[in-house]
Amino acid sequence: MSTFRLALANLRFPATPDESVSLATQAIAQATLSRAEIICFPECYIPGYRGFGHQVSPPDRRFLERAWSAIQSAAAKASISVILGTERIVHDALLISALVFNRDGTIAGFQDKVQLDPSEEKIYSPGSERRVFQAGDLKFGVSICHEGWRYPETVRWAALRGAQIVFHPHFHPPEPGGYVPATFADPANTFHEKAMLCRAAENSCYFASVNYATAGSPTTSAVIRPDGTVLCYQPYGKEGLLLADIDISAATGLLAARCKTA
Repeated sequence: MSTFRLALANLRFPATPDESVSLATQAIAQATLSRAEIICFPECYIPGYRGFGHQVSPPDRRFLERAWSAIQSAAAKASISVILGTERIVHDALLISALVFNRDGTIAGFQDKVQLDPSEEKIYSPGSERRVFQAGDLKFGVSICHEGWRYPETVRWAALRGAQIVFHPHFHPPEPGGYVPATFADPANTFHEKAMLCRAAENSCYFASVNYATAGSPTTSAVIRPDGTVLCYQPYGKEGLLLADIDISAATGLLAARCKTA
């Protein structure tokens, strides 16, 4: 057995862009005290996801550069790998992305959101490439929100290239009149958490999904084993870190490898 500890930052929606940086750096420090080797943040946590009634300051390159520098320093100080949900500006286009830092603070690269939800197309632009990353013995991919729920190939792509886990930063706010669950993958809930189970089971890999801590949200943060069973999940709406010890050797990628069309 090869055990690896991860942390999912199930944090409240930041009141300001500066607070997003403050809360993220605090979470990084807390994760390393908990002996986590990697931490993942929700979708666009810096500066905060745009839409669903949230007012976020206009995109600002200088702010993003300062924010990334602060997270870079925090990662190096804590000696922990970081998957930072963020936005970035490329040729005047605003992209949803995950910025990955190595445990020494160096930048491993970006994974942009390639498949946008139709509701995002007036604000964000799609990315165009996928990649896998390495953190010690762990190889991982990133599939952001809508991608992981509705496009199984985004998870299979990483599993076929050796990823033992796919991280899934997302933002799922309360839905007016929607069912508010208390148990993960409740039959009365939306399809989203069932999709998380499928993404793991159909690829024989771990699937780690991280949401904002929002009262009434239809989904929460969770880690799913390669057989599609739930390893752990965060109580709905509760702010804090979800810690999980995963057995890397259990993620064989067997079922992903049997797909002949990916």
